Amino acid sequence: MGEAAERSTGAVGPTERLAADVAAVVRTEIREARTQLMRVARPTGVGVALLATAGGCLVLGVGAASATALRLLETFLPRRLATAGLTGGYLAAAVVLGRAGLNQLRAAGGGSAWFADEMQDVVATTASHVVPAGAAAVREELDRWGSGRQDG
Repeated sequence: MGEAAERSTGAVGPTERLAADVAAVVRTEIREARTQLMRVARPTGVGVALLATAGGCLVLGVGAASATALRLLETFLPRRLATAGLTGGYLAAAVVLGRAGLNQLRAAGGGSAWFADEMQDVVATTASHVVPAGAAAVREELDRWGSGRQDG
């Protein structure tokens, strides 16, 4: 901009020179910011991909550990009772960890506390439908196991 004005008029005023200098500085800063952003974004993207992959491996590991625990329980319990026991253990752990998480969110206050209250309402509603059905299934299996009608 300054060079074009200088060529057309032969002289550049202080305002045009200042505008040209500011534009050059802004362009340089934008280029530098873009370069820095790209330097940061690449490792961040790789890091996120690695964390996602690690999460997938964790899920597979937990699944394998769960299958191993189930096989171990099945060595001295009927299959259905072993499955019910392992499921009960997972549910108990989920309740304990969930309550601890909700307490942490409430302690944070603000939107986090609101979110904790909303989550508790959703979980309570879901549990009110699932728990009675699960309890009935466990009771039935325990009755079946106690009466000697084990078939699985």
